[in-house]
Amino acid sequence: MPITVESIDRVAGVIRSKIRNQPRIGLILGTGLGGLADAIRQPTIFPYSDLPGWPVSTVQGHAGRLVVGELDGQALLVMQGRIHYYEGYDMAQVTLPVRVMQRLGIEIMIVTNAAGAINPGFAPGDVMLITDHLNLAGMAGLNPLIGPNLDEFGPRFPDMSQAYDRLLCEMARKVAKEKKVVLHEGVYVGLSGPSFESPADLRFLRTAGADSVGMSTVPEVIVARHGGTRVLGFSGISNKANLDGNTVTSHEEVLASGSVIVPKLEMLIRGILRAL
Repeated sequence: MPITVESIDRVAGVIRSKIRNQPRIGLILGTGLGGLADAIRQPTIFPYSDLPGWPVSTVQGHAGRLVVGELDGQALLVMQGRIHYYEGYDMAQVTLPVRVMQRLGIEIMIVTNAAGAINPGFAPGDVMLITDHLNLAGMAGLNPLIGPNLDEFGPRFPDMSQAYDRLLCEMARKVAKEKKVVLHEGVYVGLSGPSFESPADLRFLRTAGADSVGMSTVPEVIVARHGGTRVLGFSGISNKANLDGNTVTSHEEVLASGSVIVPKLEMLIRGILRAL
């Protein structure tokens, strides 16, 4: 079912009525990465179930709440847990939070995810700067912009040639160098999930030029760019590339990797917030 501007404004109004400062930056935290929200000062917390029409997270590792507050001099709106298509929501529901961010006047969206390695050079616990994405789910008909165009936000046919903001990416590289955090770079491919990829899937995706793979992020980024929001993205690598089929991937492995990834992401994101 299409999301209307009125339904978006209803949620934005509830949030706006209870927060102290106008958030400039939106942060979406992926599986096992919700600990980043614990650093937010003077938080106002909204359980997703309290927001009208807001889909509720059903996956372990996603707290399912909105945290609005301050960190390193910036007013932030943090999604502590995201929504996935595989949970049974449609793409309009999955990306409703991004539309609400835009209605609240957020300028920059920083998106994170837990992703599987496709690039054999990546190891669990690594962080990858997303420089581009492969919208495989969208190519199969699951583009979040299908349906009536919301002209209030953006054009019918938005450009995706620079989905990930080049100035923000350069800022991330500088912060990583200063903090001595190894930061890989690459292409993230978004699939629908929830099954993990077969070795043949991964070999195909590697041939197509992908470096990491997950079940989120791309729809949010497309909607963000449709509405003119600048985007910075990171993949936390949760498991090695299983190109030969000799290892088994589990959700528990993904959650466990978060404890290694979160400190690195926190250094990067806080450094970027200070630079902004």
